[in-house]
Parts: sequence; C-alpha cells; structure tokens
Amino acid sequence: MSAATIVGPDGRARCRWSGAAPEFIDYHDLEWGFPVGDDRRLFEKLSLEGFQSGLSWRTILAKRESFRAVFHGFDFDKVARFTGRDVERLLGDARIIRHRGKIEAVIHNARCARELVEREGSLAAFLWRYEPRAEQLAPPQTVSTSPESVALSKDLKKLGWKFVGPTTVYAFMQAMGLVNDHVEGCVIRGEVERSRERFKRPRADGSSSG
Repeated sequence: MSAATIVGPDGRARCRWSGAAPEFIDYHDLEWGFPVGDDRRLFEKLSLEGFQSGLSWRTILAKRESFRAVFHGFDFDKVARFTGRDVERLLGDARIIRHRGKIEAVIHNARCARELVEREGSLAAFLWRYEPRAEQLAPPQTVSTSPESVALSKDLKKLGWKFVGPTTVYAFMQAMGLVNDHVEGCVIRGEVERSRERFKRPRADGSSSG
C-alpha cells in the first residue's frame, strides 16, 4: 500500500481521502470519477462545488438531499425562474447553506445554463469539450488546477457564470469523470477507467462518441 492509499473496512486499498469520514467511502466507490453526461447532475455538481467554497465537502454531502429538494433536483429550467422571493425563502431554510451570494449564484447560473443549452445543445456537450488528453494529465491528486480547468473557468466566466474558479472547476472535473484522479493502487481506479472507456462523449448535435 502506498502513502496515497488507505485500507478500507473491507481490506481493499482506496484513495486516502476516502477514510476521512464514513460517508466518503460510498461516494468514493460509487460516484467520484465515474463519467457523467446528464445535464442536471453536471449542473448540480457545479452548484454544490460553488457552495463548498470555504467549507468542507463533508458538510455539503451531508446536506445534498436537502439541496436537491429546494432546487427541484437541480432542474436548471425551473431554478432559472426563481425570484427574489425564492432567495429569501432559501435564506430561511436551515437545511442548506444559507449564503445569499451562493444561492443567488445558483439561480444566476441556471439562467446561464439554459442559454448555453440553447446554443450548444446540452450542458454536457460543452463541458466535455474540456476533457484533457491522457498525455496532458498530472499524476493523480497532485494538482488543484489544470490548463483545462483554467480554460473552462475562463470560458464559463465569459458566459456570465459565477463561483466557477479554476480550483472549483478542477474539483468538478475530478468528480464528474473528465479526469480519472483515483491514485495508482486504489481499487476503484480501474473501474473508473473502464467506465470512461465505455462512456459515450456527448456532442453539440445531440449525438455521442466513444
């Protein structure tokens, strides 16, 4: 076992961060790094990464179901129609992070997402355009940004998005499978790589490519 891994309760080696909290193991094993092409899930993760700014992922993960409930499953067509009254309602909801700037950013970004979909066909088609080539990747979990996350952050900001800095965007890319950042020796790394090989990359015309 390397210093980058930790033995889980089942005796298998995993990325060391998965041992930081009991709820992290399922998230690590079943979600983190597996490729996602669903627009709602991609928008949800961008939104939750924004809420995490200055906080721990454990805090956000514990409240994720509540976030999903108050933001209508992160259906950005519905969230885009939220008004100032909805902002005040959410600021009074103790189930979520009550931060005005972050709440308003999700609503604002939902409108940006809707515009992007009208132009690109899907959020997924736009975001997956920034998937790095294998030879461009840094060793797993050694960087917090990448040239691709910097480029995606810059382009999202040009389109008006908020709370999408390069570090936030890189964490999103790690989680949504645009990179496989499970460390060598982690039992899930191979599973993620096989999933990425099978994954059909979304295209702007609505089709997908392997």
